[in-house]
Amino acid sequence: MTRRKPPKVAFRWWVDRQIAEARERGEFDDLPGTGKPLPKPTGNDAATDWVLREVKKGGHDTKALLPPALALKREVQDLPETLAAERTEQRVRELVEDLNRRIRQAYLNHHTGPPLTVALVDVEEAVADWRRSRAASQY
Repeated sequence: MTRRKPPKVAFRWWVDRQIAEARERGEFDDLPGTGKPLPKPTGNDAATDWVLREVKKGGHDTKALLPPALALKREVQDLPETLAAERTEQRVRELVEDLNRRIRQAYLNHHTGPPLTVALVDVEEAVADWRRSRAASQY
């Protein structure tokens, strides 16, 4: 049985210490599969992997497989990179306004899938970030 975590000791450090001590005692030495590659996925994992491979092989974007809530979250995360490719402030504004329109629409129609937790993007802040990134890339 493992010891209880002492008070005032960081959990991560304590767990790492437990693993290191078990390794020193040789408790991981004779595990089945040691030195062998990980098994190929089966069941749902295999089906998911197959779908991902086929989508990528066909040159399609895997974002299309995401539920709307996650697709919007990913789009917001990728926004700085997307905007960096644009040449005009007007186009940057159009893209951000379109994204915000789709976020609003998703909140109105969200019924299934993971919760929608995406905030609207501040257009002026996105434009300011775009300007800064353009200025930095010109040097």
